[in-house]
Amino acid sequence: MAKKNKTPLGILVESIGLYFSNFDKFIKYMTFPVLGQVGGLLLVLLLTLIYTKHIPQIDNINILILLSILVTLPGLLIFTKAFWEYLVAYGAINSMLDNMLKSGKVYDFDAHTELIKRRSIPFIGLWFLFGVFSLLAVFPLFWVPAGVIAVFCVLVFQVFTYEPELSPIGCVKKSMQLVKGHFASTFMLMALVGALTYVFVPQIANKLFEVIKLSDCFVNMIMPFIDELPVAELNSALALAYIPAIQVKDIAAFAVTTTIAQIFIQYTLPLRSILWGMWYEELNGSLPSKSVKKKPSEKLMEASKKKYSSKKLDRNILKRAMEKDDGE
Repeated sequence: MAKKNKTPLGILVESIGLYFSNFDKFIKYMTFPVLGQVGGLLLVLLLTLIYTKHIPQIDNINILILLSILVTLPGLLIFTKAFWEYLVAYGAINSMLDNMLKSGKVYDFDAHTELIKRRSIPFIGLWFLFGVFSLLAVFPLFWVPAGVIAVFCVLVFQVFTYEPELSPIGCVKKSMQLVKGHFASTFMLMALVGALTYVFVPQIANKLFEVIKLSDCFVNMIMPFIDELPVAELNSALALAYIPAIQVKDIAAFAVTTTIAQIFIQYTLPLRSILWGMWYEELNGSLPSKSVKKKPSEKLMEASKKKYSSKKLDRNILKRAMEKDDGE
């Protein structure tokens, strides 16, 4: 029987179902990558505040620099570790898709994460290309072409996961090849999932935090940090341009609502990865077949079994990562 094509809306609905059917596991998997970033930055601010309030003034510039590094280092290490784990999740969740489509469940997160970490250098290279593109997109002159390129390159991380033989540039080319001829459908998917996870969910979260008064609590907690900012000097500069003064509490409220929104955006990463993984499968299936390739889970088993056979994962864990749950 011929494969039935899935519509973009159908893929969105199915991806939402897979995300919420494994919601507890995804929340647990994403907690350190998401909250670790926030916690690391808060630790930097807290230790810096304590340092500026209680450490006597030091005239020696070398000692001052050394103390500044030591004070910020713990928080920066936590932030960097969490940020790296978050980037790795982009690819690892794609690797879990095959299991989800077969059984509706995800498991053996370590095995799937290892699939990406084994290829750290090309993965960093891919993110470097992504970073360069993001910098170019900052300039208004590049907004329209950057938006078009973003649509064509939306599947680069799926290509990276499912086609490990390709270089970062090869991933970009393959993503463009997949989207070519399906630009409108891909753009519609981007608009739908973007509106859901970048706008609707964060606004609902902020409204809920406002209703239960948690937002006000967080605002009061960070006010001591905001008070240390040169707000008076900023307002003096704004007054010269006839711009209304900024209140310290407004800055704190903006920081809190932005952080809450960012946390919920990051927690919905699995939903976006599932959706784009399914879209990759849909578009890749429409291309002429050149050869029969092993599935990513099969390559994961071969390349990772040796590493995990003598460590915390048993010999069958990689096999379970690619097979349907026997209980289903």
